[in-house]
Amino acid sequence: MFGGGGGGLNPSKMKQMMKQMGIDIEEIDAEEVVIRTADEELVFTDAEVQLMDAQGQETYQVVGSPETRERGAGSSEPELEGGDDADTDDGIPQDDIDLVAQRTGAGEDAAREALEATDGDLAAAVERLE
Repeated sequence: MFGGGGGGLNPSKMKQMMKQMGIDIEEIDAEEVVIRTADEELVFTDAEVQLMDAQGQETYQVVGSPETRERGAGSSEPELEGGDDADTDDGIPQDDIDLVAQRTGAGEDAAREALEATDGDLAAAVERLE
């Protein structure tokens, strides 16, 4: 389609072109990704996660096969690894607080308050603090 041979651009050439357009891609060494909906959780373990920053707009790409878990059966997050140690007293996972604090430059207390105010919605909490 774009000429003969190699079947496309090589990855380093593609990365260089994206950099020139103001797009930066970074691999994230994620241990687990959880997407919570009103009814269920999609839990990705060992997912491939990339962060693409295009002129200040950040987009996360998650590649993997999730395990689906129903929400609301029993305690707040019974199946998650780490159990109660992973959550703070208010039920917000410490990893979420750390992520919001790191992303926004806010302190842990401000990150926790933003997550509480947004019912644990990471994106909304980050937006609230920016």
